Amino acid sequence: MSKKERHVLGLSGGKDSAALAVYLHDKIPGIEYFFCDTHKELPETYEFLDKLKARLGIHIEYLSAQRGFDHWLELYNGFLPSPQQRWCTIQMKIRPLEEFIGSDEAVSYIGIRADENRSGYVSTKPNIKPAFPFVDDGLGKEDIIKLLEESGIGMPEYYKWRSRSGCYFCFFQRKYEWVKLAEHHPEFFELSKQYEKEHSDGRIYTWNAGETLEELLKRKDTIIAENEKRVAREKKNKPNKPLHEALASVLDDEDDEEPCIACHY
Repeated sequence: MSKKERHVLGLSGGKDSAALAVYLHDKIPGIEYFFCDTHKELPETYEFLDKLKARLGIHIEYLSAQRGFDHWLELYNGFLPSPQQRWCTIQMKIRPLEEFIGSDEAVSYIGIRADENRSGYVSTKPNIKPAFPFVDDGLGKEDIIKLLEESGIGMPEYYKWRSRSGCYFCFFQRKYEWVKLAEHHPEFFELSKQYEKEHSDGRIYTWNAGETLEELLKRKDTIIAENEKRVAREKKNKPNKPLHEALASVLDDEDDEEPCIACHY
């Protein structure tokens, strides 16, 4: 007797995967929700997941409960992940998903929108089939925001100063987001600085190419001023766009690397 096919949806703590949970909640009974916990998430992320659980009445399986970022950093001899070496995505997102599913046949639903052009990292195991409902049904960013607003869940709080979910020290953050991390969560900014400095072999790594966080923060007033100018131009060109969307557009325009969908959608 063959096993029943499983349907799973990974939540990142971001708007797109949350909207996908709303979208599929009544369409696919028995869908399983999971969150790959790095132990380095923002408090706002956990609060948003709690809100999602309460509104939809769902259970979320928290994977990687025993092995977070520090465990894997030690195994990688203190070598920080980067856009070129994304071991964090492999070890803390893809592999926990594969272990969660095991040998079962499964459909993994991914919150990429129809107005995006990205693929990112997905499992290559043949028993795990990716599905992209928003792409298939033609839903874009405005539809996603509408789904969250009408459900009463709304947007994650961190979108007021950050463009995507993920670890508080994610190397895909823009300089403005690092500055705002120092403002909103100075303790996490300090911990991020320590990751750059403390390595047993004396090496120094940086989250941003060519600049330490300590050096970056010295330019915070300039970074904030430049970002405010860009947001003001975006608002002038599109006056009806909400502030958080204008900020996201500005930050997204700066991206020169493709973020990992396992973390950020």
